[in-house]
Amino acid sequence: MATAADHAFPAFGEAADDAALRGELEVVGRVTSSSNVALLVRLHAEDDAYAIYKPVRGEQPLWDFPEGTLAGREVAAHVVSEAGGWHLVPPTLLRDGPLGSGSVQRWIGDPFAPLPDDQVVDLVPAGTIPAGWLPTFSAETPTGEPVTVVHADTDDVRSLAVLDAVINNSDRKGSHCLRDPAGRLWAIDHGVTFHSTPKLRTVLWGWAGDPLTDADLGRLERLQTSFDDPGTRVLGVLERLLPEDDVLALRERVTRLLRVRRHPRPNPGWPAVPWPPL
Repeated sequence: MATAADHAFPAFGEAADDAALRGELEVVGRVTSSSNVALLVRLHAEDDAYAIYKPVRGEQPLWDFPEGTLAGREVAAHVVSEAGGWHLVPPTLLRDGPLGSGSVQRWIGDPFAPLPDDQVVDLVPAGTIPAGWLPTFSAETPTGEPVTVVHADTDDVRSLAVLDAVINNSDRKGSHCLRDPAGRLWAIDHGVTFHSTPKLRTVLWGWAGDPLTDADLGRLERLQTSFDDPGTRVLGVLERLLPEDDVLALRERVTRLLRVRRHPRPNPGWPAVPWPPL
């Protein structure tokens, strides 16, 4: 696999439904809370439309991920989400931009509007789990108040937990789960995914050990079928985005999930929850 750092790719991926991502980009700001360079860009192909652009040259080196591969992982998450029928990752592609090759992903919602109240993951006083929510773990606030981290007990969030298991997401924070104004769930920030070593780290553990739903089993079967269907181009795209070992491990995870037919449990040899969790 050639990484995005090796040369400037033409626009490619599985974001054909969002042609605006292939047009001119105008940098209008930076997400200062991001550990890597993440730039808010205006999409000139549409009025008042924005995207997040993460150039490869702005990626911070990580001890466990090959250098220059995070942008490809962002795109691969969208490819897998679409191929399996989850449709949870915004349109994303790898392309050249103002600072070189990087991932460009459609921004969900209004980047200048106040953030909505927590709708997917939240903190509640310890021992007071609201109806329609599931607990993940208990902790204390900086002032010593006991709290519990909870997430919504909904079909779409449950499907996101399955998608995270498929892509081996090592950083599913609460802030990476968004609902647009229509209430549709979206998942963002997938730079540290698809590693060949088990690294699942998430706040969506409420279904750990439970049987997978028929809907998600169907998505897993659809994804597995797409790997061997030359007409879909899924495997070819993933092989350009990810190291070979990571593609092989992805296929093995899908096979195992279909065999076990249950949500995974936390790995005792790996931190189960990202920090910060929200």
